[in-house]
Amino acid sequence: MTFVGLPLATLLQIGAAAGVIVVVFYILKLRRRPIAVPFSKIWERILRDKEATSLFSQLKRLLSLLLQLVLLALMIMALGDPRTAVNLIESRNIVVLVDASASMKTTDVAPSRMDSAKERVKQMVRGLSGSDRMLIAQMDAAITPLSTMTSEVSDLEAAVAAVGATDASADFPRALRFATDTLRGLTRPEIIIVSDGALGPPSDASGLVHTGDITVSYVPIGTGGANAAISNFAVRRYPLDKSRYEVMLEITNTTDDPIDVELSLLGDGTLIDLTRVRLKGNEKLPRFYPNLSGASRTLEAKLTLAEGGRDALPADDHAFALLPERRRARIQVVTTGNMFLEAALLLDEYLDVTTVPPSGYPAKGNYDVTIFDNVAPAVAQGSGGLLYLNPSGDKTPFTVEKEVLDNDPNSRLGFDEVDTKSPLVRYLSLGEVNVGRAHPIKGEKEDKVVARSYRHGALLLQGRRPGNKFVALGFDIRESDLPLRIAWPVLLLNIINDFVEEDTSYLSAFRTGTVWNIPAPSSAESGTLKLPDGTKRVIPIKDGRAIFLGQHAGFYELTTGIAGAEEKTMFAANLSDIAESTVAAKNELLVDGKAAGAVGEFKIGVRREMWVYLLIAVVIVTAIEWLTYHRRVTV
Repeated sequence: MTFVGLPLATLLQIGAAAGVIVVVFYILKLRRRPIAVPFSKIWERILRDKEATSLFSQLKRLLSLLLQLVLLALMIMALGDPRTAVNLIESRNIVVLVDASASMKTTDVAPSRMDSAKERVKQMVRGLSGSDRMLIAQMDAAITPLSTMTSEVSDLEAAVAAVGATDASADFPRALRFATDTLRGLTRPEIIIVSDGALGPPSDASGLVHTGDITVSYVPIGTGGANAAISNFAVRRYPLDKSRYEVMLEITNTTDDPIDVELSLLGDGTLIDLTRVRLKGNEKLPRFYPNLSGASRTLEAKLTLAEGGRDALPADDHAFALLPERRRARIQVVTTGNMFLEAALLLDEYLDVTTVPPSGYPAKGNYDVTIFDNVAPAVAQGSGGLLYLNPSGDKTPFTVEKEVLDNDPNSRLGFDEVDTKSPLVRYLSLGEVNVGRAHPIKGEKEDKVVARSYRHGALLLQGRRPGNKFVALGFDIRESDLPLRIAWPVLLLNIINDFVEEDTSYLSAFRTGTVWNIPAPSSAESGTLKLPDGTKRVIPIKDGRAIFLGQHAGFYELTTGIAGAEEKTMFAANLSDIAESTVAAKNELLVDGKAAGAVGEFKIGVRREMWVYLLIAVVIVTAIEWLTYHRRVTV
């Protein structure tokens, strides 16, 4: 006999203490029955009874005390949950992996696949034998155990109730590795996968997951149905007219049959466009909306089947995007005078420019961007992003090399190599720019060369130092023909946008199911993230990035700083996974090269734990004690 509840030593201590209390209360409870005395012979008997009322004479009625001690012993043994060695050896140890990916929100089975899966798991919990143990885990972008390895029905049912579908795909290999690690060394191990089969192959960067001698079972959920999805959704403002923007989205028919859909585009909650589209079987159709206006912050796209059709998966019919915030950027220009620079800054009405001479730096207040024109002083606090134009001296966060001249007829001085993927040179062609003289720039290993001369080195450098991001142009713009080209104001505004809009401006929405690196103030160590459902979580911030595993689509808000000086950043997230939108359920699941079997041996019936029978014995003994007391047998 083995106690799997409280250990035997603890049970003995509880039994000894409780037994003493029972005996003491039994001695103190003496109550004699009143007797009517009609003549003297009975009076003599009563007097003899009175003389016998001592401590030891009270113990003569041992039956009542014995029954109470038996009740106590039964209850204490029930606390220990005794099991026979045979039951412990033959017990099953089961890990149930419940698929909580986006496809489990499909409504092809009422009310949804997720609810159907939870009902199936509940049936298995109620059908556990007394010696079986089970652990329930939610399988989405992470693996979350919701219970311990236990046989307690109440704990397992609470774990089932806590399962909820997300807007992400399931990391099946990670879930299998968790299950195999949990079951290692346990008797009769079994993994039960409750899913619609949209899990992908059970392999990752470490290779195929091997389950060994573990029994793997599969509970298929769902049937299938018609479904159309918004598979991509992005927005951006025009850099020279931030009141206007363009939208790109993609809609996909994940079934074989053609369907008609209605696509709605909303800006700040107001309908902008409504289009009816016919999609062929398995067709992907891109849609482009140029030159839009009206929305200032949020954009949403919604998809419905035409003629009242029923879409099987509503989760992928709604997409979200965030427009870059149109706010006035505070620009500090430190210069002795440069008309080309000042004129370019006048092109953007959302720039609030303050010009100071080098002797007047820093100006009062905090700025988003500071432009150093032919100067490089020590950087003051509150300068924001730093743009160096023809820097010199030892106060720069990089090395300025010797001056080079464009005096070689066989090799001109200019931008010979440009990183076209950099946002600094978006919409630009710098290959034809001519430079008369320059000071090449040499940065650190982490810095990025955006444009360079093959022969002389970097001319446009981008990097970050603690507290500041910087961009450096290694020549005086007046020593080149750059100011005579449209590329100059566009380059300048691109650099300012990169400083000011270092958030989700060019990333309209994150993708659910991935770890997000959300831009945040470098000085903050943590922030409060408000999720689409209104709940809030505290998340860590490191090196100007808030780290969060996002699994729900919608609009988020990150708050940093203290009350009264808070900074808030909004961003969006979308489900963009065709595998999750393909709602056809799979009746077979391959794990470790073998098809997972069907689930068996779960029958709802009488549980075989001994503590249940001990409690039944407590009830029976209590009834006997009550009967003997009222029959005056034990009093």
